Amino acid sequence: MDQISFAGAEYTQKRRTTRREKFLVQMEQLIPWERLEKRIKPHYPKNG
Repeated sequence: MDQISFAGAEYTQKRRTTRREKFLVQMEQLIPWERLEKRIKPHYPKNG
């Protein structure tokens, strides 16, 4: 296992949020995933 340097440790805290991460956070807030999953589940193929 590699040790992290001081510069690396400092960089991880100042890391920029990517557009993808911003988009995923926004989608989590906008879409009621639990309700959507409940509606889809009966139509989803079952294993076995």
